[in-house]
Amino acid sequence: MSFGIMTAPMQVEYADIVRVWREADDVPELEHAWLLDHLMPIGGDPAGPIFEGWTLLSALAAQTRRLRLGLLVTSNRFRPPAVLAKIAATVDVVSGGRLDFGIGVGSRPGHPLARREYDGNGLPYLDTADAVERLDEACTVIKRLWTSGEPFDFEGRQIRLTGAFGNPRPVQRPHPPVLIGGRSAATLRLVARHADIWNIPGGDLDDCVARSALLDRYCAEIGRDPAGITRSIHLPVESYERPEPTREAIGAAVAAGFGHVILSVPAPYPTGVARWVADELIAG
Repeated sequence: MSFGIMTAPMQVEYADIVRVWREADDVPELEHAWLLDHLMPIGGDPAGPIFEGWTLLSALAAQTRRLRLGLLVTSNRFRPPAVLAKIAATVDVVSGGRLDFGIGVGSRPGHPLARREYDGNGLPYLDTADAVERLDEACTVIKRLWTSGEPFDFEGRQIRLTGAFGNPRPVQRPHPPVLIGGRSAATLRLVARHADIWNIPGGDLDDCVARSALLDRYCAEIGRDPAGITRSIHLPVESYERPEPTREAIGAAVAAGFGHVILSVPAPYPTGVARWVADELIAG
């Protein structure tokens, strides 16, 4: 069992997130902390502030000492994979080897809240099949950049590199744990192939359990032990005044086999929120 928190870096001040992460770093019941990866707000004031996830993660890595940390999850549509490998390796070095590398296909450009991120930042559109294939190739390339001692070329359908080489390498060997988030069958096949941790948003627990069983099947098809993939679930903290529903959701998820629990705490963050999570949700 491991528990962590997620702070969405939007509609909040930098100082507020730093305060929560520093507090969480001193709460042993919390083992990991996460940010989301969006370039424009997906909730609240659409013109409100939102911080770039990897930049903020590096700053938080430098101000914590114990927490494992990551993005839930990096959009593979936002950054070239070789650049992303360099960014992630840098954060692993800054953190002293505490990065969990979260990645996913990324929000579909057709969704209204996501569409403006693509239009506003000049990002290319990819249909679902191409985006899934690109994530598959990106995971392959990123791991090679983290582990290869020599430059290499890569000729994929979506990604092409010449003389690719990564230095410095991540602190963790052979590389940081890879977390892939998503629930589609196509994504689950990539989880079976590439991931150490699989994360799914909570809500419909029966569907989460069915998706976990599907992941077991995909692992069997390629000869991988499904027990080698940690099952992770992301649950929202619905209310600071009424912790019972969140506590019940945690208990049900754990009983269903999800041993890695990420609790999203809503802003504004009350004083002592990390300790509150430990006392009211985890110990409770």
